Amino acid sequence: MKLTRLYEIFRQYPQVTTDSRKVTEGSIFFALRGDKFDGNRFAAQAIADGAVMAVVDDVSMCPDGANYFVVDDVLATLQELARMHRRVLGLPVVAVTGTNGKTTTKELLTAVLAKKCRVASTRGNLNNHIGVPLTLLSLTPADEVAVVEMGASACGEIAALCSIAEPDYGIITNIGRAHLDGFGGVEGIRRGKGELYDWLTANGGRAFVNSADEVLMTMVQERTKLEATPYSPLTVEGWKSNLVGEYNLFNIAAAVAVGAHFGVEHELMREAIADYEPTIHRSQVMRSENNVVIADCYNANPSSMEAALRNFAKMPLPEGVTQKVAILGDMLELGAWSRDEHAKAFADARHAVGAGELLLVGSEFSKVAPAEKGTPRTVHTFADRTELEKYIARKPISEALVLVKGSNGVGLEKILSLL
Repeated sequence: MKLTRLYEIFRQYPQVTTDSRKVTEGSIFFALRGDKFDGNRFAAQAIADGAVMAVVDDVSMCPDGANYFVVDDVLATLQELARMHRRVLGLPVVAVTGTNGKTTTKELLTAVLAKKCRVASTRGNLNNHIGVPLTLLSLTPADEVAVVEMGASACGEIAALCSIAEPDYGIITNIGRAHLDGFGGVEGIRRGKGELYDWLTANGGRAFVNSADEVLMTMVQERTKLEATPYSPLTVEGWKSNLVGEYNLFNIAAAVAVGAHFGVEHELMREAIADYEPTIHRSQVMRSENNVVIADCYNANPSSMEAALRNFAKMPLPEGVTQKVAILGDMLELGAWSRDEHAKAFADARHAVGAGELLLVGSEFSKVAPAEKGTPRTVHTFADRTELEKYIARKPISEALVLVKGSNGVGLEKILSLL
Protein backbone atom coordinates (compact mmCIF):
# COMPACT_ATOMS: atom_id res chain seq x y z
CA MET A 1 0.00 0.00 0.00
CA LYS A 2 1.43 3.35 -1.09
CA LEU A 3 -0.13 5.25 1.80
CA THR A 4 1.29 2.86 4.39
CA ARG A 5 4.76 3.22 2.87
CA LEU A 6 4.43 7.01 2.86
CA TYR A 7 3.34 6.95 6.49
CA GLU A 8 6.42 4.93 7.42
CA ILE A 9 8.56 7.63 5.81
CA PHE A 10 6.57 10.34 7.59
CA ARG A 11 7.16 8.65 10.96
CA GLN A 12 10.90 8.94 10.29
CA TYR A 13 10.67 12.49 8.96
CA PRO A 14 7.61 14.11 10.57
CA GLN A 15 8.08 17.61 9.14
CA VAL A 16 5.66 18.41 6.31
CA THR A 17 5.43 21.49 4.10
CA THR A 18 3.42 22.56 1.06
CA ASP A 19 5.48 25.70 0.48
CA SER A 20 8.78 25.15 -1.32
CA ARG A 21 10.08 28.41 0.16
CA LYS A 22 9.73 26.99 3.67
CA VAL A 23 11.45 23.66 3.13
CA THR A 24 13.68 22.64 6.04
CA GLU A 25 16.32 19.95 6.24
CA GLY A 26 14.66 16.55 6.50
CA SER A 27 11.12 17.67 5.64
CA ILE A 28 8.65 16.15 3.17
CA PHE A 29 7.38 18.47 0.44
CA PHE A 30 3.84 17.99 -0.88
CA ALA A 31 3.59 19.46 -4.39
CA LEU A 32 0.08 20.87 -4.29
CA ARG A 33 -1.57 22.53 -7.27
CA GLY A 34 -3.45 25.82 -7.16
CA ASP A 35 -5.28 28.10 -9.55
CA LYS A 36 -2.08 29.95 -10.38
CA PHE A 37 0.69 27.51 -9.48
CA ASP A 38 1.76 23.89 -9.75
CA GLY A 39 3.87 22.58 -6.90
CA ASN A 40 5.30 19.87 -9.14
CA ARG A 41 7.41 22.58 -10.75
CA PHE A 42 9.14 23.25 -7.44
CA ALA A 43 9.70 19.65 -6.34
CA ALA A 44 13.29 19.42 -7.58
CA GLN A 45 14.21 22.68 -5.87
CA ALA A 46 12.57 21.50 -2.64
CA ILE A 47 14.77 18.41 -2.62
CA ALA A 48 17.84 20.50 -3.42
CA ASP A 49 16.95 22.70 -0.43
CA GLY A 50 16.91 19.77 1.97
CA ALA A 51 13.60 17.92 1.62
CA VAL A 52 14.06 14.16 1.97
CA MET A 53 11.18 13.54 -0.40
CA ALA A 54 8.71 15.33 -2.66
CA VAL A 55 5.21 13.91 -3.05
CA VAL A 56 4.21 14.63 -6.67
CA ASP A 57 1.50 13.75 -9.17
CA ASP A 58 3.20 14.88 -12.39
CA VAL A 59 6.53 13.16 -13.03
CA SER A 60 7.00 15.02 -16.31
CA MET A 61 8.23 17.99 -14.29
CA CYS A 62 10.61 15.93 -12.15
CA PRO A 63 14.15 15.05 -13.30
CA ASP A 64 15.38 11.49 -12.84
CA GLY A 65 17.31 10.45 -9.80
CA ALA A 66 15.57 12.56 -7.18
CA ASN A 67 13.51 11.33 -4.22
CA TYR A 68 10.00 11.52 -5.60
CA PHE A 69 6.95 9.74 -4.22
CA VAL A 70 4.47 9.58 -7.09
CA VAL A 71 0.74 9.54 -6.32
CA ASP A 72 -2.46 10.11 -8.29
CA ASP A 73 -3.46 13.25 -6.38
CA VAL A 74 -1.17 15.10 -3.97
CA LEU A 75 -3.97 16.90 -2.07
CA ALA A 76 -5.97 13.70 -1.56
CA THR A 77 -2.81 11.95 -0.37
CA LEU A 78 -2.06 14.74 2.12
CA GLN A 79 -5.57 14.42 3.52
CA GLU A 80 -5.44 10.61 3.68
CA LEU A 81 -2.06 10.69 5.41
CA ALA A 82 -3.43 13.14 7.99
CA ARG A 83 -6.42 10.89 8.66
CA MET A 84 -4.13 7.88 9.11
CA HIS A 85 -1.90 9.79 11.54
CA ARG A 86 -4.91 10.94 13.54
CA ARG A 87 -6.12 7.32 13.80
CA VAL A 88 -2.72 5.99 14.81
CA LEU A 89 -2.38 8.54 17.63
CA GLY A 90 -5.97 8.01 18.76
CA LEU A 91 -6.15 11.15 20.89
CA PRO A 92 -9.46 13.03 21.38
CA VAL A 93 -10.12 15.71 18.77
CA VAL A 94 -12.29 18.78 19.42
CA ALA A 95 -13.56 20.53 16.28
CA VAL A 96 -14.53 24.20 16.35
CA THR A 97 -16.54 25.87 13.60
CA GLY A 98 -19.13 28.63 13.29
CA THR A 99 -19.61 31.94 11.52
CA ASN A 100 -17.79 34.07 14.10
CA GLY A 101 -15.48 33.41 17.03
CA LYS A 102 -13.87 30.21 15.75
CA THR A 103 -10.27 31.26 16.23
CA THR A 104 -10.86 33.02 19.55
CA THR A 105 -12.76 30.01 20.92
CA LYS A 106 -10.04 27.68 19.67
CA GLU A 107 -7.36 29.74 21.40
CA LEU A 108 -9.34 30.06 24.64
CA LEU A 109 -10.02 26.33 24.65
CA THR A 110 -6.36 25.58 24.05
CA ALA A 111 -5.40 27.83 26.97
CA VAL A 112 -7.94 26.16 29.28
CA LEU A 113 -7.03 22.57 28.38
CA ALA A 114 -3.31 23.36 28.65
CA LYS A 115 -3.85 23.77 32.40
CA LYS A 116 -4.24 20.00 32.62
CA CYS A 117 -2.81 18.31 29.56
CA ARG A 118 -0.61 18.74 26.51
CA VAL A 119 -2.69 20.35 23.78
CA ALA A 120 -2.03 20.76 20.07
CA SER A 121 -4.21 23.13 18.09
CA THR A 122 -4.63 24.84 14.75
CA ARG A 123 -1.97 27.47 14.17
CA GLY A 124 -3.44 30.81 13.17
CA ASN A 125 -6.50 30.05 11.09
CA LEU A 126 -5.22 27.14 8.99
CA ASN A 127 -8.75 25.80 8.94
CA ASN A 128 -9.41 24.64 5.37
CA HIS A 129 -8.88 21.50 3.26
CA ILE A 130 -5.11 22.05 3.42
CA GLY A 131 -4.76 23.61 6.87
CA VAL A 132 -6.65 20.88 8.73
CA PRO A 133 -4.44 18.07 7.36
CA LEU A 134 -1.32 20.10 8.19
CA THR A 135 -2.62 20.60 11.73
CA LEU A 136 -3.20 16.86 12.16
CA LEU A 137 0.22 16.01 10.74
CA SER A 138 1.82 18.32 13.31
CA LEU A 139 0.49 16.17 16.16
CA THR A 140 3.01 14.15 18.15
CA PRO A 141 2.67 11.05 20.37
CA ALA A 142 3.17 13.34 23.37
CA ASP A 143 0.01 15.33 22.61
CA GLU A 144 -3.02 14.40 24.69
CA VAL A 145 -5.79 16.34 22.93
CA ALA A 146 -6.15 18.25 19.66
CA VAL A 147 -8.26 21.35 19.03
CA VAL A 148 -8.97 21.72 15.32
CA GLU A 149 -10.56 24.80 13.78
CA MET A 150 -12.73 24.21 10.70
CA GLY A 151 -13.75 26.92 8.25
CA ALA A 152 -16.05 26.74 5.25
CA SER A 153 -17.47 28.95 2.53
CA ALA A 154 -19.86 26.41 0.97
CA CYS A 155 -21.92 23.37 1.90
CA GLY A 156 -20.02 20.09 1.96
CA GLU A 157 -16.75 21.56 3.20
CA ILE A 158 -17.27 20.89 6.92
CA ALA A 159 -18.33 17.32 6.13
CA ALA A 160 -15.11 16.84 4.17
CA LEU A 161 -13.00 18.23 7.02
CA CYS A 162 -14.78 15.99 9.52
CA SER A 163 -13.98 12.95 7.38
CA ILE A 164 -10.29 13.89 7.69
CA ALA A 165 -10.10 14.95 11.36
CA GLU A 166 -12.78 12.54 12.66
CA PRO A 167 -13.63 14.71 15.69
CA ASP A 168 -14.93 13.25 18.94
CA TYR A 169 -16.28 16.59 20.17
CA GLY A 170 -17.56 19.68 18.43
CA ILE A 171 -18.54 23.31 18.94
CA ILE A 172 -20.50 25.49 16.53
CA THR A 173 -20.00 28.98 17.91
CA ASN A 174 -22.95 30.51 16.04
CA ILE A 175 -24.79 30.67 12.71
CA GLY A 176 -24.46 34.11 11.16
CA ARG A 177 -24.33 35.94 7.85
CA ALA A 178 -20.99 35.28 6.15
CA HIS A 179 -19.92 33.78 2.81
CA LEU A 180 -23.52 34.27 1.75
CA ASP A 181 -22.53 33.97 -1.90
CA GLY A 182 -20.93 30.55 -1.43
CA PHE A 183 -23.58 29.13 0.90
CA GLY A 184 -26.48 30.60 -1.04
CA GLY A 185 -28.04 32.30 1.98
CA VAL A 186 -28.42 31.84 5.72
CA GLU A 187 -30.20 28.49 5.41
CA GLY A 188 -27.21 27.22 3.45
CA ILE A 189 -24.93 28.35 6.27
CA ARG A 190 -27.12 26.48 8.75
CA ARG A 191 -26.87 23.30 6.70
CA GLY A 192 -23.16 23.69 6.06
CA LYS A 193 -22.13 24.32 9.66
CA GLY A 194 -24.59 21.65 10.79
CA GLU A 195 -22.46 19.06 9.02
CA LEU A 196 -20.35 18.98 12.19
CA TYR A 197 -23.41 17.95 14.21
CA ASP A 198 -24.20 15.37 11.52
CA TRP A 199 -20.74 13.84 11.89
CA LEU A 200 -20.94 13.75 15.68
CA THR A 201 -24.41 12.19 15.54
CA ALA A 202 -23.34 9.46 13.14
CA ASN A 203 -20.13 8.66 15.02
CA GLY A 204 -21.18 8.87 18.66
CA GLY A 205 -19.55 12.21 19.35
CA ARG A 206 -20.57 15.00 21.70
CA ALA A 207 -21.51 18.59 20.90
CA PHE A 208 -21.16 21.55 23.24
CA VAL A 209 -23.97 23.99 22.49
CA ASN A 210 -24.81 27.52 23.57
CA SER A 211 -28.14 27.12 25.37
CA ALA A 212 -29.01 30.78 24.71
CA ASP A 213 -28.79 30.31 20.93
CA GLU A 214 -32.20 29.19 19.66
CA VAL A 215 -30.87 28.28 16.22
CA LEU A 216 -28.18 25.99 17.60
CA MET A 217 -30.52 24.44 20.16
CA THR A 218 -33.03 23.69 17.41
CA MET A 219 -30.30 22.10 15.30
CA VAL A 220 -29.36 19.85 18.21
CA GLN A 221 -32.98 18.92 18.90
CA GLU A 222 -33.44 17.96 15.25
CA ARG A 223 -30.71 15.36 15.73
CA THR A 224 -32.33 13.28 18.44
CA LYS A 225 -29.39 10.88 18.78
CA LEU A 226 -26.79 13.62 19.24
CA GLU A 227 -25.20 13.77 22.68
CA ALA A 228 -25.03 17.43 23.68
CA THR A 229 -23.75 19.43 26.65
CA PRO A 230 -25.31 22.91 26.96
CA TYR A 231 -23.37 25.91 28.19
CA SER A 232 -24.32 29.46 29.16
CA PRO A 233 -22.40 32.74 29.57
CA LEU A 234 -23.91 32.91 33.06
CA THR A 235 -21.33 30.32 34.11
CA VAL A 236 -18.51 32.83 33.53
CA GLU A 237 -20.24 36.00 34.71
CA GLY A 238 -17.79 38.12 36.67
CA TRP A 239 -14.69 36.39 35.31
CA LYS A 240 -11.78 38.63 34.31
CA SER A 241 -10.81 38.74 30.64
CA ASN A 242 -8.76 40.89 28.29
CA LEU A 243 -11.36 40.39 25.57
CA VAL A 244 -13.89 43.10 24.72
CA GLY A 245 -17.46 42.60 23.57
CA GLU A 246 -20.40 40.73 25.06
CA TYR A 247 -20.15 38.26 22.19
CA ASN A 248 -16.87 36.96 23.64
CA LEU A 249 -18.72 35.76 26.74
CA PHE A 250 -20.10 32.92 24.62
CA ASN A 251 -16.62 32.03 23.36
CA ILE A 252 -15.32 31.95 26.93
CA ALA A 253 -18.29 29.86 28.10
CA ALA A 254 -17.68 27.33 25.31
CA ALA A 255 -14.04 26.91 26.32
CA VAL A 256 -15.00 26.50 29.97
CA ALA A 257 -17.67 23.89 29.15
CA VAL A 258 -15.17 21.74 27.28
CA GLY A 259 -12.54 22.29 29.97
CA ALA A 260 -14.96 21.11 32.64
CA HIS A 261 -15.72 17.99 30.60
CA PHE A 262 -12.00 17.21 30.49
CA GLY A 263 -11.70 17.75 34.24
CA VAL A 264 -9.81 21.05 34.35
CA GLU A 265 -10.15 22.62 37.80
CA HIS A 266 -12.41 25.66 38.05
CA GLU A 267 -9.76 28.04 39.38
CA LEU A 268 -7.28 26.96 36.72
CA MET A 269 -9.84 27.76 34.04
CA ARG A 270 -10.42 31.22 35.52
CA GLU A 271 -6.69 31.76 35.47
CA ALA A 272 -6.40 30.67 31.83
CA ILE A 273 -9.18 33.01 30.73
CA ALA A 274 -7.76 35.96 32.68
CA ASP A 275 -4.28 35.45 31.22
CA TYR A 276 -5.38 35.04 27.60
CA GLU A 277 -4.30 37.95 25.40
CA PRO A 278 -6.14 38.41 22.09
CA THR A 279 -3.84 38.61 19.10
CA ILE A 280 -3.79 39.20 15.34
CA HIS A 281 -6.34 42.00 15.51
CA ARG A 282 -9.28 40.03 16.89
CA SER A 283 -11.08 42.20 19.47
CA GLN A 284 -7.65 43.48 20.45
CA VAL A 285 -7.50 46.67 22.54
CA MET A 286 -4.44 48.76 21.73
CA ARG A 287 -3.49 51.99 23.48
CA SER A 288 -1.42 54.42 21.45
CA GLU A 289 -0.10 57.82 22.44
CA ASN A 290 -3.17 59.47 20.92
CA ASN A 291 -6.05 56.96 21.00
CA VAL A 292 -7.59 53.81 22.38
CA VAL A 293 -7.99 51.44 19.43
CA ILE A 294 -10.15 48.32 19.16
CA ALA A 295 -8.38 46.39 16.40
CA ASP A 296 -10.94 43.91 15.10
CA CYS A 297 -9.82 43.99 11.50
CA TYR A 298 -8.71 40.43 10.86
CA ASN A 299 -12.02 39.82 9.12
CA ALA A 300 -15.63 40.96 8.95
CA ASN A 301 -19.03 39.72 7.91
CA PRO A 302 -22.51 41.13 8.57
CA SER A 303 -22.98 39.22 11.82
CA SER A 304 -19.60 40.10 13.32
CA MET A 305 -19.93 43.70 12.12
CA GLU A 306 -23.34 44.00 13.79
CA ALA A 307 -22.01 42.57 17.06
CA ALA A 308 -18.93 44.80 17.03
CA LEU A 309 -20.95 47.95 16.37
CA ARG A 310 -23.53 47.06 19.00
CA ASN A 311 -20.77 46.63 21.55
CA PHE A 312 -19.01 49.82 20.37
CA ALA A 313 -22.22 51.81 20.85
CA LYS A 314 -22.42 50.68 24.48
CA MET A 315 -18.81 51.37 25.36
CA PRO A 316 -18.20 54.42 27.57
CA LEU A 317 -15.45 56.82 26.59
CA PRO A 318 -12.24 56.10 28.53
CA GLU A 319 -10.59 58.87 30.49
CA GLY A 320 -8.97 61.41 28.19
CA VAL A 321 -11.08 60.39 25.20
CA THR A 322 -13.56 62.85 23.70
CA GLN A 323 -15.13 61.04 20.73
CA LYS A 324 -15.81 57.75 19.01
CA VAL A 325 -14.46 57.01 15.53
CA ALA A 326 -15.35 53.93 13.47
CA ILE A 327 -13.11 52.94 10.56
CA LEU A 328 -14.93 50.25 8.61
CA GLY A 329 -13.91 48.30 5.52
CA ASP A 330 -16.06 46.44 3.02
CA MET A 331 -17.43 43.00 3.89
CA LEU A 332 -16.56 40.62 1.06
CA GLU A 333 -18.16 37.50 -0.47
CA LEU A 334 -21.75 38.64 0.07
CA GLY A 335 -22.93 38.47 -3.53
CA ALA A 336 -26.51 39.63 -4.06
CA TRP A 337 -26.85 40.42 -0.32
CA SER A 338 -23.98 42.92 -0.32
CA ARG A 339 -25.87 46.19 -0.80
CA ASP A 340 -28.49 45.50 1.86
CA GLU A 341 -25.93 44.28 4.38
CA HIS A 342 -23.66 47.29 3.88
CA ALA A 343 -26.62 49.64 4.17
CA LYS A 344 -27.55 48.05 7.49
CA ALA A 345 -23.97 48.23 8.73
CA PHE A 346 -23.81 51.90 7.73
CA ALA A 347 -26.94 52.67 9.74
CA ASP A 348 -25.60 50.74 12.75
CA ALA A 349 -22.28 52.56 12.49
CA ARG A 350 -23.86 56.02 12.45
CA HIS A 351 -25.72 55.14 15.62
CA ALA A 352 -22.60 53.69 17.25
CA VAL A 353 -20.37 56.74 16.73
CA GLY A 354 -23.02 59.31 17.60
CA ALA A 355 -21.49 62.72 16.93
CA GLY A 356 -18.13 61.10 16.20
CA GLU A 357 -16.50 60.35 12.88
CA LEU A 358 -17.24 57.48 10.50
CA LEU A 359 -14.65 56.51 7.88
CA LEU A 360 -15.78 53.93 5.31
CA VAL A 361 -13.36 52.12 3.01
CA GLY A 362 -14.27 50.28 -0.19
CA SER A 363 -16.69 50.30 -3.09
CA GLU A 364 -19.53 48.55 -1.25
CA PHE A 365 -19.76 51.08 1.56
CA SER A 366 -19.30 53.88 -0.96
CA LYS A 367 -22.42 52.70 -2.78
CA VAL A 368 -24.67 53.02 0.25
CA ALA A 369 -23.26 55.95 2.24
CA PRO A 370 -23.86 58.74 -0.32
CA ALA A 371 -27.37 57.44 -0.90
CA GLU A 372 -28.31 58.51 2.62
CA LYS A 373 -29.90 61.96 2.57
CA GLY A 374 -28.41 64.35 5.05
CA THR A 375 -25.17 62.43 5.40
CA PRO A 376 -23.20 64.54 7.90
CA ARG A 377 -19.73 65.89 7.32
CA THR A 378 -18.46 63.43 9.88
CA VAL A 379 -19.04 60.58 7.39
CA HIS A 380 -16.30 60.05 4.80
CA THR A 381 -15.92 57.36 2.14
CA PHE A 382 -12.70 56.18 0.53
CA ALA A 383 -12.16 54.01 -2.53
CA ASP A 384 -9.36 52.09 -0.84
CA ARG A 385 -6.99 52.00 2.10
CA THR A 386 -4.46 54.27 0.38
CA GLU A 387 -7.00 57.09 0.19
CA LEU A 388 -7.79 56.61 3.87
CA GLU A 389 -4.11 56.77 4.79
CA LYS A 390 -3.75 60.09 2.97
CA TYR A 391 -6.80 61.47 4.81
CA ILE A 392 -5.46 60.44 8.23
CA ALA A 393 -2.09 61.98 7.37
CA ARG A 394 -3.86 65.29 6.68
CA LYS A 395 -6.26 65.06 9.60
CA PRO A 396 -4.75 62.94 12.39
CA ILE A 397 -7.17 61.23 14.76
CA SER A 398 -6.62 61.98 18.44
CA GLU A 399 -8.35 61.61 21.80
CA ALA A 400 -10.65 58.99 20.30
CA LEU A 401 -11.98 55.54 20.99
CA VAL A 402 -11.46 53.97 17.56
CA LEU A 403 -13.04 50.79 16.18
CA VAL A 404 -11.23 49.34 13.16
CA LYS A 405 -13.10 46.53 11.42
CA GLY A 406 -13.30 45.17 7.88
CA SER A 407 -12.66 42.12 5.74
CA ASN A 408 -9.07 40.96 5.63
CA GLY A 409 -8.81 41.84 1.94
CA VAL A 410 -9.29 45.54 2.70
CA GLY A 411 -6.05 45.57 4.69
CA LEU A 412 -7.09 47.89 7.51
CA GLU A 413 -4.47 46.40 9.83
CA LYS A 414 -1.94 48.47 7.90
CA ILE A 415 -3.42 51.75 9.15
CA LEU A 416 -3.13 50.88 12.85
CA SER A 417 0.30 52.49 13.10
CA LEU A 418 -1.29 55.79 12.02
CA LEU A 419 -3.62 55.82 15.00
